[in-house]
Amino acid sequence: MGRAFEFRKARKMKRWSAMSKAFTRIGKDIVMAVKEGGPDPDSNSRLRAVIQNAKSVNMPKDNIERAIKRATDKSLGDYKEVLFEGYAPHGIAILIETATDNNTRTVANIRSYFNKCNGSLGTSGSVEFMFDHTCNFRIDAEGIDPEELELEMIDFGAEEVFVDDDGILIYAPFESFGAIQKELEHKEIEILSSGFERIPQVTKKLSEEEVADVEKLLEKIEEDDDVQNVYHTMQE
Repeated sequence: MGRAFEFRKARKMKRWSAMSKAFTRIGKDIVMAVKEGGPDPDSNSRLRAVIQNAKSVNMPKDNIERAIKRATDKSLGDYKEVLFEGYAPHGIAILIETATDNNTRTVANIRSYFNKCNGSLGTSGSVEFMFDHTCNFRIDAEGIDPEELELEMIDFGAEEVFVDDDGILIYAPFESFGAIQKELEHKEIEILSSGFERIPQVTKKLSEEEVADVEKLLEKIEEDDDVQNVYHTMQE
């Protein structure tokens, strides 16, 4: 198994643990997808992917439809995707993906978390290069041979295909998302969920006391409503 498998295994129990937080994040994803490509999922592949993810965390259909309708309101402000980079204590690199309608507020909040927890907010590009930007797809494993699927999907950019309790997972570079989504739909293979992740190229092992220092900062960041995802180089 490769790095994507180990990364997925380590993060599995931590991602979107709070259902209300998951719905908030997906709601923002719906707004951004509709603003970018319109409210019709048949012609908007990004919206199609977000709706799949909403279903995978049991977001009610009414909530999804209401979010799409709200996103078509021209008076509704748009969310901007902003990436923050910095260091936690003990040399741990942190990458933060946000979706914000008020960048001034988000910058001030993120900077305050680093300052309060003995970290340092970095400049653009200071740690992003330490992570591989990937895309992933989850499909039902029933009736599908993972090895055969991997051979077929390599031509479309897939780098890792493996099976876990959630089904078959396909990992590929970020830029391969569209090609793989299109091919899975062409094969009429149902996509249960999909998304993007940043996998650290190298991780660092810390003592229990050092881990506590880093987790204090991570918890503050993850509680912020503007934060979508947080990645770090601490070994889990």
